[in-house]
Amino acid sequence: MDEWPVSEGPDLYRRALYTFWRRVCTYPTLATFDASSRDICVARRPRSNTPLQALAAMNEPTLLEAARVFAQRILTESNSDDTSRIHFAFRTCLGRTPDTAELKRLLAFVKQQRKGYRRDPQAAAALINSGSALRPKSLDAPSLATYMMLANLLFNLDETLTKG
Repeated sequence: MDEWPVSEGPDLYRRALYTFWRRVCTYPTLATFDASSRDICVARRPRSNTPLQALAAMNEPTLLEAARVFAQRILTESNSDDTSRIHFAFRTCLGRTPDTAELKRLLAFVKQQRKGYRRDPQAAAALINSGSALRPKSLDAPSLATYMMLANLLFNLDETLTKG
């Protein structure tokens, strides 16, 4: 099977999903998330959450790039402590604040990710180089990779994926 061509320059983000949606075969990620085919009309898509969707959400290049850009927002638009950053990310992504148990788990996750990326800065650099969106050079790689993984985790929550 041929790979999907990726546009470059100003056309990179220009209605790419629409372009493939109009063609004969559905874009693979849309099919994974139960998008209907173009030959039928549906008033409402069914909600589902499968392991394949989780795999796509955690590894799809477009979603990884979105996670990096969201991580950049987390680092530049919120206070500098982890609790404030998690509150900002959670509220922005889910429209609510995390409860005590969620906050505790997310703080532990951020601490674990930061420790790993500080130990292996090359892994952090490789991760944050996904996608073509501009990346501020002022953000250090381990911090950006840490919050990119937090963003990716938030994007993959059932509550985020199936929000009505």
